[in-house]
Order: sequence, then C-alpha cells, then structure tokens
Amino acid sequence: MKTVDFYFDFMSPFAYLASHRVAELENRHRGKATFVAHPIDLIAARFKAGNTGPFNRDQPAKMKCLMMDLQRWAKRYGMPIGFPKGLETARLNRGYLCARREDKAELYMKAAFDAVWGQSGDPSDERLLRAVAAKSGMSADRVLQAVDSPEIVGDYEKENAAAQARGVFGVPIFMVDDQIYWGNDRIEFLEEYLNEAAR
Repeated sequence: MKTVDFYFDFMSPFAYLASHRVAELENRHRGKATFVAHPIDLIAARFKAGNTGPFNRDQPAKMKCLMMDLQRWAKRYGMPIGFPKGLETARLNRGYLCARREDKAELYMKAAFDAVWGQSGDPSDERLLRAVAAKSGMSADRVLQAVDSPEIVGDYEKENAAAQARGVFGVPIFMVDDQIYWGNDRIEFLEEYLNEAAR
C-alpha cells in the first residue's frame, strides 16, 4: 500500500485544479494507495526553500500567460474558474484540519476550493468560512472557534514544519516514496508510478 501525500494551499489555483483529480485517483487506486492531504502556508514554504523572487501577480507578462493556462486547464477539467477577491488563506487552511477531525475533509476541500476559485470568493471573509463549514456538514460556529484555537493553530504549524523539512517548496505537490510530482500537470506521471508499483 502506497501513501501519497498531497500538499496544498487554498490560495493556489493549480492546487484547485489538482484537487479535482484526487478523488478520481483515489477511486482508481483504492486498496493500493492512500492519499493524505496536508494544508500548508505556500508563501512560507516558498521562502523556506529559498525562492524569494517576485510573485506571479507582480509580473504582468507571466500573469497573463498563467491566467490563460488556468482557463485552458479549467476548460479541460470542466471546472469553473475565476480570480478570488483575496489570497489570505490561513484560517481556511486551518479549517481543513477541523474538517479532517470530523471526517469531513473531502467535502470541506471541495467546498473551500469551489468558494475561492470556482466562485471568486474572498478566503479571509468569515462568511465564506461559515458557508464552507455548513456545506461540509459542520457547525459554522464550532469551526470558527476551532480555527483560532491553540490546538488547531499548533497542528497547522506542525503541518508546515513537516512539509518544509521534507522539502516541499510549492503546491500542489504530491510525494510518494522518493518521488515528487509538482503541479496538476504531473498527475499523469504520478498515476504511471502507482500503476507500475502495483504490478
């Protein structure tokens, strides 16, 4: 049984695109591979890895190409996509850890990514977090209280420290054995590896 670690941040449109494929992969490799999702702070991981260059949004030519690529991938996957009204995702990321404790992680991930990238929401807006929690079948009040609790904040710090120690420098990243797959466009390579390992 292989364990595939999936590192994501709700601020990443490419993690949004990749998340759409994770459930399909899990179903196809059920009994042969387990997928474990890890919410992390993308900017912290990037800086820890030494990538202190300008952000994509500060490079107009690159941003223009990136937006075209996002539209192409979204069309291929049959997913809506728009640019969110903000990119502060710490509380939304921590909410995933609350959902995981209640066995609602998959529902939460889908609802959160859809709210941010499918509907161009603001991930720092408390109303969005409330809506995501409710859509995932959780108490919005309980989640809002939990995301800022020392326990959940501490768990999030541990997730980030573990990811950085493992060399995670961006998202989406999939890691299995000694293999690293970065980006939604590397999922085919990941699946090839899982298929070969299952022979």
